[in-house]
Amino acid sequence: MFDFRAIQVALNDFGFDGWLLYDFRNSNPLAQRILQISEGVIASRRYCCFIPADGPPQKLVHRIESGILDHLPGEKTIYLRWQELEDGIGRMVSDCRRIAMEYSPRNANPYIARVDAGTVELVRSFGCDVGESGDLISQFESTLSDVQLQAHLAASEVTNASFERAWSFIAGEIDARGVVEELAVQELILQHFSEHKLITNHPPIVAVDANGGNPHYETGTGTNTAIRAGSCVLIDQWARHDHADGIYSDLTRCGYAGIDVPDRYAEVFEIVAAARDAGIACVRDTFSRGTSLRGWQVDDAVRSVIEKAGYGEAFCHRTGHSLGRETHGNGTHIDNLETHETRRILPRTLFTIEPGIYLPEFGIRSEVNVYIHADNTVQVTGGPVQTDVVQIV
Repeated sequence: MFDFRAIQVALNDFGFDGWLLYDFRNSNPLAQRILQISEGVIASRRYCCFIPADGPPQKLVHRIESGILDHLPGEKTIYLRWQELEDGIGRMVSDCRRIAMEYSPRNANPYIARVDAGTVELVRSFGCDVGESGDLISQFESTLSDVQLQAHLAASEVTNASFERAWSFIAGEIDARGVVEELAVQELILQHFSEHKLITNHPPIVAVDANGGNPHYETGTGTNTAIRAGSCVLIDQWARHDHADGIYSDLTRCGYAGIDVPDRYAEVFEIVAAARDAGIACVRDTFSRGTSLRGWQVDDAVRSVIEKAGYGEAFCHRTGHSLGRETHGNGTHIDNLETHETRRILPRTLFTIEPGIYLPEFGIRSEVNVYIHADNTVQVTGGPVQTDVVQIV
């Protein structure tokens, strides 16, 4: 349900006079989500909805597609000419000093920057400042309902169980045949998902030895794809239930095909695990104090552990990402590398913490999912946190 009054509370909390949600031909999927535009609807004309911090919403739509926002409350103005569009936007924001839009200064956060520069210029020409709507997006697009949280936890049970199935399969194949292909393990995991009615937007990553040194490795494409005794194996898998409230679980673990894990693997894993745990501790400590926390701060807490250990250049991606109906959701990411994520981490949001060290010979990543409850308690989902490299026997 479109709860514009809850949005107005947030606008006042975040210091905005209003929120201008603008879209043209699906250029702003974030606005579409907030305005509850059905998936697959392609608006061929510009439309916008302005939610003031006080007062009813205002809608501006083209004559040809005048009903696109009829499911929402508020007064509707219909325009035909471009001059009428500009005048309509001007009237919406005329009394505002600062409004929110899907804009990011210097495109620092491209996940939020969905409104073109010309439209921002137009709004500013009416004498009001434009600020980024990132925290609003996190609150109204990425917070989970109770039903969605339960869907995530149910998916986590399935993904957690698939690791044990994969390790057992690898061990059995090596014992029987001396080798098993990455693709065979991937197929087994996909079968496991299918049996439990889970879907995924991309097959899981199964990477042996040097292939694990590529964070976005495509399973089966490496020079060597055979898992044998003595191999280091990285498995990264993500899936959700196939319904409207399905929320992803996204987990990564590493194993060694044998009993005695080499010191080198164990040493690197300990650094990665310590970095992961530093991120979890940062989140827990901050929320226990009731103070605000930004995505970049968690990334720094994690990254500093790996940098102090001398592997900073080998940690080549952000620490984590928002989780939701998409694997990479629209909420606050855990990032101060690829972007400077200044958005707040909010209660009822879900994200990953997944540091990694990627070397020419092998890669190690440990990924967990973290949920912030409404009462600020922090839950790590997806089963027990990995403490050692799994012995695949």
